[in-house]
Amino acid sequence: MALSPIRIGYCLSLTGPLAENSRSAQLAHQIWRDDVNRRGGLLGRPVELICLDDKGDASLGAPLYTRLMDDEGVDLVIGGYGTNSLLSAMPEIIARKRFFVGLMGLGANNELNYPNYFAMIPTGPNPNVALTEGFFETAARQAPRPKTVALLSADAVFSRNPVLGAHDNAAKYGLKVVHEATYPLSTTDFMPYLDAVAQSECDLLFLCSYLQDSIDLVRAIQEHSYKPKMVGAAMIGPQSAQVKKALGHLLNGIVNYEYWVPAPSMAFDGVADLMASYQQRSADTDVDALGHYMAPLAYAQMQVVAEAIEKTQSLDDQVLSDFTRSGTFSTVMGNVTFGTLGEWQTPRVLQVQFQGISGDDLDQYRNGSRQIVVSPLDKASGTLIYPFADARLS
Repeated sequence: MALSPIRIGYCLSLTGPLAENSRSAQLAHQIWRDDVNRRGGLLGRPVELICLDDKGDASLGAPLYTRLMDDEGVDLVIGGYGTNSLLSAMPEIIARKRFFVGLMGLGANNELNYPNYFAMIPTGPNPNVALTEGFFETAARQAPRPKTVALLSADAVFSRNPVLGAHDNAAKYGLKVVHEATYPLSTTDFMPYLDAVAQSECDLLFLCSYLQDSIDLVRAIQEHSYKPKMVGAAMIGPQSAQVKKALGHLLNGIVNYEYWVPAPSMAFDGVADLMASYQQRSADTDVDALGHYMAPLAYAQMQVVAEAIEKTQSLDDQVLSDFTRSGTFSTVMGNVTFGTLGEWQTPRVLQVQFQGISGDDLDQYRNGSRQIVVSPLDKASGTLIYPFADARLS
């Protein structure tokens, strides 16, 4: 008699403003499921994924997770994508003491301190700082050394922690914050904001933006006469194929965070096979054609869950949590060990500079030659073009 499947439930924003990244994560999860089931499943049972759409609406998180646990009767739950999604689910997860591995929540457990939460994001125990420290550290290595920075961010929950980290990093690397402003996510005209940036005469422009505003900001920077010496840091958008295609060569010179790119230093076991499978399955669909941002971390998220199940031979939430808190996991993102708040014990955030982009063909991004890792130095794949204006002309 066939054994019943292990049912793993979670939410993703398959529609709404987070849909592109969420659909990319979902495809990586499906590839993991197919890989695991091809090898015989977990505990000798096939794996089934139950994914509900939270539509990018944080208010839906708690009721949807309640539905998964009470009505769908899933064996395990995992976290969806992003801080807002994870935070909305956490009250129900905490109340039921569930094992919970989230995807890319930046500092989502900082205030809750829930011991059974784990984060698949390489920002380490101090995520606010780690996300953009490479931007500031890289700037500090340039000559002449920059002295000032302007901070421009979306007025949204997701930008709060990166901006806090930017203040800490500016202080650490001796940079004075000479201008700080936020804009509504609905903004389409960024020229007034860039006029204010220009008046500050800042050396660096730190941006914390989302998908569409990243596009509009980069286009506005192209048109504006003022060019800071470095631009970028915390933009959500340039990682996605949609934004790369929309901006093309306008991305040249931008320096921004990444979690994985196809650089020699990031060629962890299994990641090449994953990306080949992902890019084959995403072809001719509306899913991100490259998958660099979401796929490795989403697949690694499931590898952590699988290894915990297999090593403990259990589906008990507390048993899985205790094991994960002290284990080291072999994933397509390399070896991962979790710290006290569930963040990675050791940070591994990249800063890359876009260089040499021509046109909107996505194939040029597949070998890493257009996204040069400039930080950390032990992962570097090339050198920063500085100042920003020179990289725009390259």
